[in-house]
Amino acid sequence: MNFNSESSIVLVVDDIPENLAVLHDALDESGYTVLVANNGETALIRAAEAQPHIILLDAIMPGMDGFETCRHLKANLATRHIPVIFMTGLTEAEHVVAAFDAGGNDYVTKPLRTSEVLARIAAHMQTARLMDQARTALDAFGNAVIAMTPRDGKIVWQTPLARTLMQGYAADTELPAWLQATQLAHSQGQSHPPLTLVRGSRRLVFSAAEFSENEQWMIVLREESDTAQIEKLMATFKLTQRESEVLNWVIKGKTNRDIGDILGTSPRTVNKHLEHVFVKLGVETRTSAASVALAKMDRS
Repeated sequence: MNFNSESSIVLVVDDIPENLAVLHDALDESGYTVLVANNGETALIRAAEAQPHIILLDAIMPGMDGFETCRHLKANLATRHIPVIFMTGLTEAEHVVAAFDAGGNDYVTKPLRTSEVLARIAAHMQTARLMDQARTALDAFGNAVIAMTPRDGKIVWQTPLARTLMQGYAADTELPAWLQATQLAHSQGQSHPPLTLVRGSRRLVFSAAEFSENEQWMIVLREESDTAQIEKLMATFKLTQRESEVLNWVIKGKTNRDIGDILGTSPRTVNKHLEHVFVKLGVETRTSAASVALAKMDRS
């Protein structure tokens, strides 16, 4: 994505035609492609369709005001990455706070000074350019990475591989709580273990790679599979597939109840499989089974 002004798109949202005209002329003269919307509903549609590089958003409009519009933009994965600069004649602290609470990145006050608006746009374009370059590099090398906001645990952007890996894991139900715990540990100078989601023989591991208290947290995803390990256990010890699956989780320190939950069976059934494993490995305890299996696997 090219962020030169000649190819950059700015969406201006204001219910007053005169304001739209002034901003349109100033931005157009500076080489930007300008889109306009005179209400929040139209702004949401145009932002999703055109994917502008930045949005200038009037705070006070009839119907859906700028604050609500911004919240909708930030709630949509397709538009939440777009920087939003609020335009307002309100300088009271509560309105400035409301703008940032809604997800705004910056604000300018009316009457607008076009030179200031252009300078703010240029600054946010530079930040967006760096973020886009980072995303492009991650995509090119096939990395699975997501960026989340620590404030609310929302995914700001994700690489295609990350999107693919998360399908079927229902990660959105566990990610926010893990991110909150990780953030708390980080603020206290401590580390927090990665989040591991288990689906049968597959595991998706989330690790915090880069911390930013107020912007975005970079989370690296790694999928692990037990398929190769299970097949090796089957061939080495003449186990059935289910016996190998049970032994694989015993090696990882799981209890019979844990293994039952993972494999979708009862702890009693798991114990029966484990008894067969003990016989085939010539051992009597879980610890011995894990030790023998690990030693044999390391040598093979």
